[in-house]
Amino acid sequence: MEIYLAKTQGFCAGVSFAIDIVDQALRKYGAPLYVYHEIVHNTYVVNDFRNRGVIFVEDLNDVPQGERVIFSAHGVPPAVIQSAQNRKLKYVDATCPLVTKVHNEATKFSAQRHATVLIGHKGHQELIGTSGYVDPGLLYIVENGTDIDNLDIGPGAEVAFITQTTLSVDETTAMIDKLRKKFPNLIGPPRSDLCYATQNRQDAVKDLARICDIIIICGSPKSSNSNRLRETGEKQGVASHIIDSAEELDMKLLQGKKKAGISSGASVPRVIVDQLVQRIQEHFPGTRVNAFENPEKNIVFALPRI
Repeated sequence: MEIYLAKTQGFCAGVSFAIDIVDQALRKYGAPLYVYHEIVHNTYVVNDFRNRGVIFVEDLNDVPQGERVIFSAHGVPPAVIQSAQNRKLKYVDATCPLVTKVHNEATKFSAQRHATVLIGHKGHQELIGTSGYVDPGLLYIVENGTDIDNLDIGPGAEVAFITQTTLSVDETTAMIDKLRKKFPNLIGPPRSDLCYATQNRQDAVKDLARICDIIIICGSPKSSNSNRLRETGEKQGVASHIIDSAEELDMKLLQGKKKAGISSGASVPRVIVDQLVQRIQEHFPGTRVNAFENPEKNIVFALPRI
């Protein structure tokens, strides 16, 4: 058997940004340290921080008044920031800068009184955060083409769109095309809202699909971008599976396979991939590993003052 590692591995710059903020805050201030929502959607990362004294909360009222809290990489609506200020919490915003870019676009479109179509997954933390930057009277959330068909926006309205950053590139492109047919004067952001890591990882899975007969995606069930990777592999006609840890992989899936591709979500630490490779090599002695240069290795975001 041969293993082919996707060219994109390890944390993307936005995830590294958020994790480094929590790590530095822990070192500087010690435990307990509060984080609003899971800092990123990865079980290994969250459990590691829990073991080091991080307390993840879903309600700011669970953070004692005056304590320190960090907002997750997915971003929060302005109301949450206001609540933190009202409760005199010391907060650090670990929102991915690429998500902040979408927040700024949302604010601008609302100021210009554009009806704003937000493409994303209802209930996802990033979408909830971004929604808060759009005037409620101007906000329309769509998940699929049917939602676009059902949009009830007046014919004279100026319509703009923004998107969640972790969606399927192909599906999002198709939805934007459909929006343009419905609203010929549709206004969009200057650059795609889909983050570079989402695009790169989905492209890397397509590369794997050309040469592999099975694809394993390392990623947690809550991770939007990880689930999109599995779907990308499936749509290329290759059996694709998602696992949260190396131990989760049913080794029977590899029986009779010659070339296994391994990819990982943007919030997955490299150690998970390494553990998976080791487990496969132990089960199939002599398995060779093919790796490629990571195009994201030099991308970093400057940290705020902690």
